[in-house]
Amino acid sequence: MATIERLTLENIASGRDRWDEIAAAAGAWARAEGVGWRDAVVLLPFAQLLPLARRAFARAGGWQPRIETTKTLAASLGPSAAVPAGQITFDAAVDALNAAALLRGQAWGAAWARRDARGFEHAAAALTTTAHALANAAFAQAPAARAVHWAAAREALAPMAGPGATERLLARVALEWACLAPAPATDRLFSMAAPSAWIVVQAGGSDALTDALLSESRSHALVIDTDAAADDPFARTPPHSAPVFALCDDFEHEAQCAAAQVLDHLQRGELPVALIAQDRVLVRRVRALLERQRVALLDETGWKLSTTRAAAQVMSLLMAARDEAGTDALLDWLKNGSTWARTHAAALADLESTCRRDRIARVAGLANARLGPAAARLWSAASEALAALATTRRQALGAWLAALAQALDRCGAMSLLQTDDAGRQLLAALRLTQAASAAGAWSLGASQVVMSFDGFRDWVDGALEQASFMPPAPADASAQVIITPLARAMLRPFAAVVLPGADDRRLGAAPAPDALLGDTLAGELGVPTLAQRRNAELLAFAQLLADAPRLTLMRRRVDGSDPLADSPLVERLALALAARGEQIAAWHDPRIDKPMLPTPIRMSAPSAAGLLPARLSASACEALRACPYRFFALHMLRLREDDELEREIEKRDYGTWLHAVLYDFHIAREAPADAESEVARLMRLAEVRRIEQGIADADFLPFAASFASFAPRYIAWLHARDGKAARWQRGEVDLRIAPAEFEGIEMRGVIDRIDDVRIAGKAAIQLIDYKTGGVAGLKDKVKEPLEDTQLAFYAALMRAETGLPLAASYLAVDGTRSLDEVVHPDVEASAAALVDGLAHDLKRLRAGAGLPALGEGVTCEHCDARGVCRRDHWTEAAGPSVALP
Repeated sequence: MATIERLTLENIASGRDRWDEIAAAAGAWARAEGVGWRDAVVLLPFAQLLPLARRAFARAGGWQPRIETTKTLAASLGPSAAVPAGQITFDAAVDALNAAALLRGQAWGAAWARRDARGFEHAAAALTTTAHALANAAFAQAPAARAVHWAAAREALAPMAGPGATERLLARVALEWACLAPAPATDRLFSMAAPSAWIVVQAGGSDALTDALLSESRSHALVIDTDAAADDPFARTPPHSAPVFALCDDFEHEAQCAAAQVLDHLQRGELPVALIAQDRVLVRRVRALLERQRVALLDETGWKLSTTRAAAQVMSLLMAARDEAGTDALLDWLKNGSTWARTHAAALADLESTCRRDRIARVAGLANARLGPAAARLWSAASEALAALATTRRQALGAWLAALAQALDRCGAMSLLQTDDAGRQLLAALRLTQAASAAGAWSLGASQVVMSFDGFRDWVDGALEQASFMPPAPADASAQVIITPLARAMLRPFAAVVLPGADDRRLGAAPAPDALLGDTLAGELGVPTLAQRRNAELLAFAQLLADAPRLTLMRRRVDGSDPLADSPLVERLALALAARGEQIAAWHDPRIDKPMLPTPIRMSAPSAAGLLPARLSASACEALRACPYRFFALHMLRLREDDELEREIEKRDYGTWLHAVLYDFHIAREAPADAESEVARLMRLAEVRRIEQGIADADFLPFAASFASFAPRYIAWLHARDGKAARWQRGEVDLRIAPAEFEGIEMRGVIDRIDDVRIAGKAAIQLIDYKTGGVAGLKDKVKEPLEDTQLAFYAALMRAETGLPLAASYLAVDGTRSLDEVVHPDVEASAAALVDGLAHDLKRLRAGAGLPALGEGVTCEHCDARGVCRRDHWTEAAGPSVALP
C-alpha cells in the first residue's frame, strides 16, 4: 500500500482563487513525487465542482490530470448492471413496493398488513430507508472487505426479545435485503487500471468510499483537506468580514427580506448569488418573488413533485375515479385535470349548474340526472375516460398504470403533461413513458405487485411526494442566482450568499436517528451517526463562512405559533467572533420606504336603484332590516359563494331532510292512529327520504340518533294538538303576493306548515315554522314582535289568501323532553307593519337612498357579505362614504 499524504490548505492569500491554490498545491506535490501528471486522477466531493476544478488546472498549464467524482469516474467505466426484480433500486417509490412485497411474503408480515394497514405502511417505509442506509454503508467498503462487513452486521443485529423486538426484526430483514443488492458501479474503481496518483479534494468531511479506495490502492495518494480544524471551525473566517444577521417576524416577512437581499446584491453587480435552500418551503416562496422581478435562476434543489400543477391534474383524475367520488371531485377534475374546461366550457357550466340545482352530491347520481344535450355529451365522454379506472378489482401495478395512461389520454391531459416540464418529470416518475416502463426490473416488479384502486392511488400519491421537480436551467446558462443546499455550496466562488432558515430547527438541529437502528447500532454498521451528520453540517457552514465574501443569515421569530431560536451554529459562531473582539452585524434592510397617503376606509353605503330585485323573500327582508348592505350584496348584486357539493352533513341538511319527512308523514295521514304505529311509520318514511336524497348511512348517523329521540316526542305533541281540534291543512306551501305599494315587486315564501285551529272558539289559521335551533334564540326573536321578520312575512302572504284570523309560531324540534312552541303574539299587526315598512324602504331605495353596512352586534358575526363591506378595516371616525338621504 502506498502512503497517503495529507495537505491542509491555510487561508488563501487575498485575491487568490481557492481552486488556483488547490491546483498549484497538487502540481507541486506531483512534481516533488515524480508523479505522471496526465495519468493522475483528481477526485472531487460533488459534481458542481468539476468545471471549477478543470478551469483552474487548465490555467496551471501543461498536461491535465483526469478530474472526476467517484460517480462520474465509475460511469465512464461502463454502464450500470441491470437490477434484478425485487432488489434494491434506490428509487424510493419502487423500493417501497418491493419492501411491502417482501414483508407480505412472510406469514407475520401478511398478518400485520391485514391487522394494521397504516402501521404496515410505516414499517415498509422504515424498512426501505434502513435497507438503503445499510447498502450504502456496505458499498463504501472495498469489495474484498464486504463479506466481513456483512458478517459483523449480522452479529450486531442478532435477534432479541422484549421491547424493540419488532424493530430488530425489521432491521434484520433490511440487512438481508441489502446483502442481496447487486454490486454498485463504483466497485469498478477498485479493479480499474491504477492511476499514477490519486489526488482527493476533501470538503465537508471525509468520504468513506474514497477512503476505502485509497487504502486499497498502490498508487501515490494526496488528500487536500480544505475543511476547518475541528477544534476551531471558525478560525478561517476572514477578519472584519463577519456575516450579517436578520431577525424577521414571520414566514412571509423572512421570504420578502431574503428576496430583497438577493436583489440588492444583484443591483450592486455582485454575481452570482447563492440562495441556500435550508428551508425549502421558504426558498420556494423566495424564488416566486424573484421570478416576478425576472431574475435568472438555477435551482439545484427543486421542490416536491406532488406540489406541481401536473401532479394536481393526475390526482384530481384519481379522486374522480373513486367508487364513492363526489361531484365536487368530478368538477375539479373536469376544470383542472382535463382539456374540456377550454373546449366544452358551456357544457361544463351546464353540468355544474345541474349538480347544484338538484343537489347531486355523488357522481353515481348523475346517471339519472336531467342533463342538457351538451352536458350529457360531456358526462358521457368523462364517464368513458373514467371507465378504465372505475373498478373495484385488484390488478397488477403495471395494469393500473396502463389504465391511468389511457384515462389521461382520453381527457386530453396526457398531451398537456408531455408539453410541460413538471408533466414530463411526472410521467417519468410514474413510469408512464415508454423508456421508463420498459426497464427490465421495473417491468417485472410492476407485473408482480397487485393492489386495489385505493392502494394504487396511495402509491401514486407517495411516488409524487418522494420525487422532486427540478426546474430547467436558464437557456443561456447565465443564472444570476443559484439555489443550492448547504452541502453543495462549498468551494464555489459566489459573490454573495443569502441563507434564510438559520434557526434552531433547520440549521444545526439534531437530526433524527434511523428508526430501526438507532445511533449506536448505526455507528457499528457504518451508517452515518448523528454526530457525524452534525459535524458534516458544521464543516459545510464553516466553509461557507470562509469562502463567501458577503453572507447574510436570516431567521424568523415564529414558525406558525411556535417560537424559534437562533441556530446552534449561529450561536457558536457568535461566541467565536466575540473571542476575537468581533460580532455578527445587524442586517440593514435594503428595501426602500415609499411614503403613501392614508386612505381611510369608510362605511360602505352604495346606491343602486336600478338593481332592486323583482321578488323578495323572508331572508331578503330580514337582511334589508338588519343590514342594508347585506341586502345589497346578497340580493341586489346576487353575490353567492357556491357550497361544496361533496361535504359533510350539517345541521341545515338535517333541517331540510326533516321538513321533507314531516311533509311525507302528514300528506298521507288521514286520521290519528296509536302512538306506536305512527312512530314506526315516521321512522320508515325517514329512512326512505334518506335513501332518496343519497345521504350515506354512516354520514347521517349522529342525526339519525337525534331523530330516533325526536319521533316519539313529535307524535306525542301531535296527539295533544289532535285533542285540541287542530288539523294539518297543508305543508311546504309556496305563496306569492304583489302588494300595490311595492310597485311591482313581489313577496314570495314557502311556509313549512299551515294548520286549521280554533282560537277563542272560532276557526282560525296557524302558521308553523320548524326550527332545529335552540328555543332560547327563538324566544328572543319574538320578545319584540316587530323585530321578528319571518313569521310576520308569512302572515302577510296568508292575509291575501284567507279572511280567517291568523296565528303563527315557531316549533323548536330539538328539545330533549318535549317540543317547544314559541308563539308570535299578534302576528297580523306585525305583518301589516312589515308591509308598510318595506313599502317605505323600497320607495327610498328607488329614490337613490344609500344602503349602509351597519356593522352592529351579532348581525356581523355570521354575515356572508362581511368581507365585501370591509367592516374589519373601517376607520371608525371617518363616517359613511356616501351620505344617506
